[in-house]
Parts: sequence; structure tokens; C-alpha cells
Amino acid sequence: MGDQVAVDADDGVLGEERRRQRALDLGYRYLGKRDRTESEVRRHLESKEVDEASIQTAVQALARQGYLDDGRYARTFAEDRRRLDDWGPERIERRLLALGIDGERVADALSDRDAAAELDAAVALLRRRLGDALPATERERERALGILARKGYDLELAYDAVRALSRVAD
Repeated sequence: MGDQVAVDADDGVLGEERRRQRALDLGYRYLGKRDRTESEVRRHLESKEVDEASIQTAVQALARQGYLDDGRYARTFAEDRRRLDDWGPERIERRLLALGIDGERVADALSDRDAAAELDAAVALLRRRLGDALPATERERERALGILARKGYDLELAYDAVRALSRVAD
């Protein structure tokens, strides 16, 4: 009977180790496709019915090894959305928060650009979208503001961009 207790104890330790290794393997596989947030990895592991202790261990190991870094994710995401999709800071912020990135990391990612760079990006976006048809009437200016607002530029910056573009036309 003493041997049975030893086997059960070993099986419990080995079972726990197997569960943690499975969680880690699932995490590696999930991160192998693309960079993810900690929240996304947690949700993925939960969907695979991994226990909370194993999830916590796997997330900590992945972060320690540099595979999981919400700060890096936020900075890369912000730069990609600015450069590839012409998104403004408000839209980037909303999306990062929805992905589970904490507000401090989002603010850090968005602080990389100054107001002049944001204004230049907004004006460049309007030039690409409007071409030679610079906003001359109130209706055209409202359309230009709408373009910038949908891309996530705050209203004040959008007004500044439309004014800057209109000054170029004059």
C-alpha cells in the first residue's frame, strides 16, 4: 500500500508537469503564427481547456523568454497601423485596449510621435484620398474631416489638417 501512495504522488507531479508543458507548447504554437498579446494567449489557452495555474506558468515563461511582450506588441501595432492603414492615435488606442493591452503600455506606444508628425500624417492622408480636389467648400471640408475622424484622428487635429491643406491650395 505504501508503494501505491508513492506512485499516486509521482503521477500527480508528472501530471501537473505535463499540463504545464502542454500549455507552453500550445503557447509556442499560437505565437509561431504571429505576435500576440498576453490576453490573446490567455484566451487561446482557456479555449483549449488549460487550467489556470498552467496558463499562468506558460504566460510567465513566454514573457521571460521574450516571446510575449505587450509593450513591444503595442509599439509595433501602432507603427504598422499608422504606416500601412493611415490610422490616427484614437483608433489605434481603441484597438489596443480592445486587444487587452493595458492603458499605460498603449500610452507609451502612442507617445512615440509628436503632434507635428501626426499633423503631417493627417495632411498626407488627405492628399492621397482627395488628390487634386482640395476642400474648397464647407461640404468638402466636412468630408475631409469625416475621412480623418474615421481613421482615428482627433477632431482638433483634423481641423488643423484641413486648414493646412486649404492653405496650400490658396
